[in-house]
Amino acid sequence: MSHSTTPTQPTTMVQNETPPSYQSIFMLESEIPVFNVGYRLWEDEAFAVLWAFNIPEISQVIRYGLFRDVTFPRNSLLSRNADTIEAFLMTLSVPAEHQSLMTLSHVQKVEEILRRSSIPPFREVPWSWFPPLPGHSLDARSIAADIETESHFHFCKIEFEEIVRASLDYNAPSVEWFLLQHTALYIHLMDHLQAHPEEIPLYLEVEKHLRSRSPFARRALVHCLQTVVPETAVTIPDSKMPGFQFIAGPIQSLFMDQPPGLTTILKVFSVLAVRFRRQYIHSSRMDWYTQFDITISFLEDCRNSTSAKDLARVLTSVDEVDFAPLSRQSITTGDVMTKRIATNWNNLSLAVWECCTAIPDLTTYLRDCTQASLLNATPQNKTKENPTSNRDQNPQILLMKRNYHSLTAIVDGLHKYAISTARSRGLNSTVGGMVVLDPLLPPVAVFLTNPAQNYASYRQYYGQYPGIPFLLPHIREFQQKGESGIQPLLDYIQDPFAAKG
Repeated sequence: MSHSTTPTQPTTMVQNETPPSYQSIFMLESEIPVFNVGYRLWEDEAFAVLWAFNIPEISQVIRYGLFRDVTFPRNSLLSRNADTIEAFLMTLSVPAEHQSLMTLSHVQKVEEILRRSSIPPFREVPWSWFPPLPGHSLDARSIAADIETESHFHFCKIEFEEIVRASLDYNAPSVEWFLLQHTALYIHLMDHLQAHPEEIPLYLEVEKHLRSRSPFARRALVHCLQTVVPETAVTIPDSKMPGFQFIAGPIQSLFMDQPPGLTTILKVFSVLAVRFRRQYIHSSRMDWYTQFDITISFLEDCRNSTSAKDLARVLTSVDEVDFAPLSRQSITTGDVMTKRIATNWNNLSLAVWECCTAIPDLTTYLRDCTQASLLNATPQNKTKENPTSNRDQNPQILLMKRNYHSLTAIVDGLHKYAISTARSRGLNSTVGGMVVLDPLLPPVAVFLTNPAQNYASYRQYYGQYPGIPFLLPHIREFQQKGESGIQPLLDYIQDPFAAKG
């Protein structure tokens, strides 16, 4: 008789485990300073702009999106007639595109206007730094630097317009993604230290090196350490300052009290966006704690001046006050005064570059300012007082006032702009391998600001016509030759009015 047996089934462990979960340690409303305004007047102004006919202003309003109803730009444009939409799209495109764009439907043309006016679509990039496994040779400083680099990388993915939107309590997906990635850092650190508790002393040292670096990365590590080693809660200082305070606070201040009109603020933002990229994106080191500088006095001077002549007069008045305390001792010792003036010169040059980059039409205005100032002022025609010209009835403002400080700073800023736009504004790399810049400056301005032989052209001219100086070449000349090399400057400082006469 045969016996049948039932095979024994293996025992299966059934576990009702839920996916791991972690505390969300970053909330957008906690990382942005509180912003309370009674009435958002700029939202009404945005609606008015979208119904008007100024294409650059419409594009700026769409780009920043400072309104709650995100569908309004689309609905507004869809309501415009076909000729208006066609004109809008032609303004936002180049002639080579016009024929193909005209084949689009009305709805497609509206979508194309929205696309060309909006910031590029945000691409989510995940956190990619992971704690190195035990046995590595990295010290705490190196690990902190690597974490800082990754945090800065993710900050660079945020458009300035999104920073503005988050600062004013509007939806900003890239800012929220940035915070989520620092929660991801917290999770990576938690997993690592729970698996390798022997690394805890190392990361206690890493935290110290992060105190002057990314506040978001440091907060992720602090929360991790306080969770894994609760007793550290009383030994590690934990800042409650909103992480975006350094930039959101200054932006919010533009909308407090009596803010200017929306179109004015958007022009300001266009300049600040250039500064934002220069200061935070094109930089190897991120400053998370110094307040973002929103002062744009040069743009205000340009906007408030009635002419190039008026702008030159305003700049000269400011310079006369700044240079009044300058003395022989200041020059010979290179004291705080001379360093401050040198800093002001550099700041003015950068301000010109920022403004021209953000508002290209401003280059014509500044070129007219320098050109009107320099007519009939070449070394071959050095008439001290020549109030008129056969080409321009304006006095020779900056140069005839002998304001070399602002003149050279503006010329230097325009030169920077010409270099930065060379590819789209006259790059010629086929003639002898030379790059030919767009001629933004009158030849005599190039002559006076030629840096060859320590600005020999300028110094020769200054020797005959002293005035508010461009300090750098004088300081260098003093270092090389002593006081004999800068006698015209010293004479001017001693009696500026006699020198002008």
